[in-house]
Amino acid sequence: MDYQTIHIVYFSPTHTSQKVARAVAEGIGIEHRIETDLTISQSEEIVRIEHELLIVAVPVYAGRVAPLALERLRRFRGNSSPAILLVVYGNRDYEDALVELRDVVMDLGFVPLAAGAFVGEHSYSRREMPIAEGRPDDADLAAACQFGEKALSKLVSVHDLQSVYPFYMKGNVPYRKVSPSTPIAPVVDDALCAVCGECVEVCPTGAITIDAAGEKVQTDKMKCIKCCACVKACPIGARVFNTPYTAMLHAKCSFRREPEIFL
Repeated sequence: MDYQTIHIVYFSPTHTSQKVARAVAEGIGIEHRIETDLTISQSEEIVRIEHELLIVAVPVYAGRVAPLALERLRRFRGNSSPAILLVVYGNRDYEDALVELRDVVMDLGFVPLAAGAFVGEHSYSRREMPIAEGRPDDADLAAACQFGEKALSKLVSVHDLQSVYPFYMKGNVPYRKVSPSTPIAPVVDDALCAVCGECVEVCPTGAITIDAAGEKVQTDKMKCIKCCACVKACPIGARVFNTPYTAMLHAKCSFRREPEIFL
């Protein structure tokens, strides 16, 4: 089947999902591309995708799709357009995230064409306690590109789009139960902070503001989703997220996990 446009949709606070999605698109090779970044956008406008190949990439939080990513994804409508599903996780496990993404995307009117789980540096990773540091790396992106080639081959080989699904992908229904998250946010070293506003710009939820005097950065922990985009974006290291999970993940999840693809 012939498609002339790729529509890439991602939620990617620290850019790992974005990198994987773009690498898959490179493998597909269709030159005309549209990108929608859900990370900062709070638009509720319905987007209808017809006669386009969708690539959707989202991060995994606790074995499920990041809730805010799903919330923002739900404004898309597929009209039986094919979709490549990508989840990016921090080297622990993606558990039921891929099948959860599949179910939501199908409810929105898309037909799953292929699916993949890729590793990205964990949002809790720190220089002294790295967790999948530097990933997706060159090998990951090459695998994503090859995956795109395979997905395209599958697409062009069929005459009836509905025949591309179902196919196996790892995960369970009902999905993994996730307990309510404890409100917490990165802390700011006021002695270091230059109040440059970089953290304000990258926060997906608007949890970070600068006070009326323009002298101090404030963070609303009730809005924080612990993506740590602000920590990684701070040019002078003035934001720190201290959690015991960093040490635990560093100790237990340092072995290299490889991408998994499903076609």
